[in-house]
Amino acid sequence: MRVSREKVAENRIAILEAASRLFRKRGIDGVGVADIAKEAGLTHGALYAHFPSKEVLAAEAFSHGFDGNMAGFLASTGDRRLSFGEHLDGLFSPDRRDSLETGCPLGASASEVGRQGCVVSASFTRAFEALVAMLENALEDAIPASQRRSLAVATVAAQIGAIAVSRAVAKTNAALADEVLQSVRETVGTAYNVETAAHLRSL
Repeated sequence: MRVSREKVAENRIAILEAASRLFRKRGIDGVGVADIAKEAGLTHGALYAHFPSKEVLAAEAFSHGFDGNMAGFLASTGDRRLSFGEHLDGLFSPDRRDSLETGCPLGASASEVGRQGCVVSASFTRAFEALVAMLENALEDAIPASQRRSLAVATVAAQIGAIAVSRAVAKTNAALADEVLQSVRETVGTAYNVETAAHLRSL
C-alpha cells in the first residue's frame, strides 16, 4: 500500500521527535536505531527509509530539538527583547537543568558530540552559534562588537559546562548542584557588568 505524502511527513516528524528525546535522555551512543523506531511506533526499515544512517538521524534530531526549543522560547517572549540578565536567569535555572529529555540539546550532548562525526558536529556548531547570536543581541550596544561576541561565546560555553556539572552531582548533592548554577551565573553576570561599566566610562 502506498503511503501518502502527509503520512510520510508525519512519520519523519515522529522519528525526529523520538530520536531527539531519547538522545537527550540516554545519549547518542546509548540509543539504538531499533529503540528509536519502537518509540516512534515504526519499523526499523521505515526509519532507514527516511535517514540513511544513525549519524544523519542524530544530526537532524539535534537540530530538530534545538529549533523546536528556540521556537517555543521566541513564542513565549513575543516581540519583547530580553535583557542579558533575563537570559542568564533562564540559561542557568534549575528548571533547565532538570529538563533533560526536553531541554537544550547543547547541554545534553556536548560531551558526546566530540566523539561523533562531522555531520553531528555541524548541527551542534549551528546551534551554538545561534545561541551566541541571541545573547550578542541582548548585550549593550556600548560594548564593542568583538567584546560582545567574546562575552556571548564564553557565556554559552560556561552555561553548557555548568548544566553538565550540576546534572552530574544533583542526585547526590542537590545543594552543590544549585550552587554550581548560581555561582557560574553570578560570575558571568559580574563580567558583563564590569564590561558594560568600562565601556560606558570610555564614552
